[in-house]
Amino acid sequence: MFEDFTLEIIYKDDYLVAINKPSGLLVHKSMIDRHEIYYAMKILRDQIGQWVYPIHRLDKPTSGVLLFALDSESAKLMSEQFKKHTIQKTYIAVGRGYTPIKGIIDHALKEKLDKIADKDISKEKEPQEAITEFKLLDTVEINAAVGRYDKTRYSLVELKPKTGRKHQLRRHMKHMNHHILGDTKYGRGEHNKFIRERYNMNRLLLHAIGLDILHPYTQEPLCLKASLDETFKSIINEFGWKLDYNK
Repeated sequence: MFEDFTLEIIYKDDYLVAINKPSGLLVHKSMIDRHEIYYAMKILRDQIGQWVYPIHRLDKPTSGVLLFALDSESAKLMSEQFKKHTIQKTYIAVGRGYTPIKGIIDHALKEKLDKIADKDISKEKEPQEAITEFKLLDTVEINAAVGRYDKTRYSLVELKPKTGRKHQLRRHMKHMNHHILGDTKYGRGEHNKFIRERYNMNRLLLHAIGLDILHPYTQEPLCLKASLDETFKSIINEFGWKLDYNK
C-alpha cells in the first residue's frame, strides 16, 4: 500500500517538518507490528534526504498532523512543550449516537504493561489522569436498522485531548458510549460492518486536523492543519455535513 508512497508535507523549515499521516501507516517501527516494513519516519527520511526525530505519535489507524524535528535539540525543545501540555491538538471523529453538545471527559485510564520476552504478563500501571474536551459539530439520522434500533444516528465531534494517554480519544468515546466508527479495538462491530458494507468505509474515522505549537526558536505560534483524505471526505459528504476544516 505504501510502496513508493510520497507523504504530504504541510510544514517545513530548518528545524521542523510536519506531515499529513495517512490512516494505516505506523509512525515508527514497532514490535507491536513487527512485520510492517513501511512507517512514516523512514518514508519521510528517504523523501527529504534527512534524518527526522519523532516528537509525538498517532495510532496506526488515525490520520492527520504528525510533527518531526530535524535535529536533536529541536526535538528536545518540542518534546518539552508536549510534556508541559502547552500545545493544542484538535481531532475530528464520527461517533455512534448523538453526543451531548459539549463537555469534558475526565476519566482516568489504565495501561497494560508490555509483555516481557515470551512471558504473558497481565500487570497494569496505576490509572493515569486523562482529560478530553469535546464539542458536537453535526448529526445525522439514517433510515437503516443497526442493532436493536430502527434508525441509526451518528455525530461529528471535535475532540481536544488535554492529556496524552494511549488510545485516549478512542477509549474516552467508548466510555461515553459513543464509540468511534471504524474502531476495530474499542468500537462496535455492528456499526463498523454497516459503514463498511454501505459506504465502503474501511478506516477509523478519527483525524488529527490541527496542531497548535510555538516555534522552538522564534516562539511564534504555528497552527498546522491537515486536510481530510478522500475516504473521510466521502462520509462527511454522504452525511450532508459541512466542515470548516474540510479542504
